[in-house]
Formats: sequence, structure tokens, C-alpha cells
Amino acid sequence: IEKAAMFAFPRHEPLGVIAAIVPWNSPLLLLTWKLAPLLAAGNTVVIKPSEHASASTLEFVKLFAQADFPPGVVNTVTGMPLDVGVPLVSHPDIAKIAFTGGEPGGIAVYRAAAEQLKTVTLELGGKSANIVFDDADIESAVNGAISGIFAASGQTCIAGSRLLVHRKIHDRFVEGVITLAASARLGNPALQETQVGPITTQAQREKVLSYLGIARREGALCVLGGGKPASGELAEGW
Repeated sequence: IEKAAMFAFPRHEPLGVIAAIVPWNSPLLLLTWKLAPLLAAGNTVVIKPSEHASASTLEFVKLFAQADFPPGVVNTVTGMPLDVGVPLVSHPDIAKIAFTGGEPGGIAVYRAAAEQLKTVTLELGGKSANIVFDDADIESAVNGAISGIFAASGQTCIAGSRLLVHRKIHDRFVEGVITLAASARLGNPALQETQVGPITTQAQREKVLSYLGIARREGALCVLGGGKPASGELAEGW
């Protein structure tokens, strides 16, 4: 309704203090995805990195002091989820929570935020599928499938953890995947020749092995590997 004495317009205002909770896989990438827009919108942030991968974040935030950001704009707290994450999420001065992690953690964050009607953004895990039709270039599709699941030792939320392959090319495709996967060089991630590094924690390795057990019980046939490396220094790690 037009009224001569009235002027309506949108006004964008910062939310205030935002909690950014970041996982251990790709910590800097996932942090910057949150950090850039929230700072551009005029907010401040408290970053809670994973207890398994805090060092890179602590080094990264030093750059803000070098760039003459005002004190208190970018803040970091480290620690375990119950000791640090829960108090951070439930603190009354936190206006929004941006969380990347697993479903159980996301549910806990959502539940705690709901008690104070806080805004929440959740980026949780998935089961991304590679769909390969019978007219696909087999070699290219195999390379893409291997890259999609072996990158970062499969520890990404966008890992191609499922393959849906047309039955006409199934056997050829599986053979190609086996051949390429068998050639992967496992080892120390600090070495240039390493293609597949370790799992982040021993608990995570046991979780992966448990999924193999589930697959076998449900009738899956393991055609390559199926357990932890047992040779040399690989037997001592995860």
C-alpha cells in the first residue's frame, strides 16, 4: 500500500557473534567457507576446531592479527566437545551456529540451539553416489570413482562412497577399479610418493573396519584388501 508519509526498505544487520564448529577433515577449507561470508556481513566469530586438527586453525587465525583486524573479531577456542563445544553452543551471547560434522553432533547442536531459538546451519555427512551408464568411457569413469573415494583416504563429506554401475559394464568396471586401487601407494602423507595416507584416528579406523564387517554380513564380496595393512611401518599406524 503506497502512503506518502511511509517508506519501506530492507535493512541488513549483522547477527552478532557466530560459533563456527569445524571438523578434522579439510579444516581450513571448511573454516574459510564459513568465515568469509560471516565477516563480510559484519559479524564476529568464535571458532571451535576439531580436537584432532587444531594446529592449522591456530596458525591461520594469527594472520588476522597481522592484517590489523580489531581484537575480538576472530576468536578461537580449543578442546573436547563436552568441555568446549557444548558451552559454546549454549552460550546466550552466541546468535548463530555454523556446524560441519557428523549426524550425531549435528543433532546435539540443533537440539541445544532450539532451546534458545538460535539460527543454525548444519553441514553433515552424506553417501554420495557415482552413477555410471553403459555408454561411459570406462577408463575415465574408473579414474573418477577412485579419485572420489581415495582422496584424503576417503575422509571427506563429499566422498563418492557408492557406485551405481549399469549391469552391462559391471564386470569391466569392477575389474578396472580393482586394478587401479591395487596400484595405490600407501604410506606417510609427508612423502611425495604417497597416494593414500592414514586414517585420522585409531577410532576412525575401527569404525571403517566395522563397516567392512557389516558389508560381509549382508552378503558383500570383498575383492581387494578388506583389512588394515600388516607390513612394515604401516602395521604400526592407522
